[in-house]
Amino acid sequence: MVGHILIILALVTVAAILIAGLVVMAIGGEVAGKWSNKLMRYRVLAQGIAVLVLLLILYFSSAH
Repeated sequence: MVGHILIILALVTVAAILIAGLVVMAIGGEVAGKWSNKLMRYRVLAQGIAVLVLLLILYFSSAH
């Protein structure tokens, strides 16, 4: 059960950062210049953490 919650939390986090990046791109201008690269880095980091969480959950669920 905890594994499902962690996976959902990781996916929601990645989706929220992705949506924020799309909104910033739609706004454009100075805001996009300031935030686009930061949000992309945060998204890549969040995706990496999501994959790591998924792999850890799969590992520990198959070990028992």
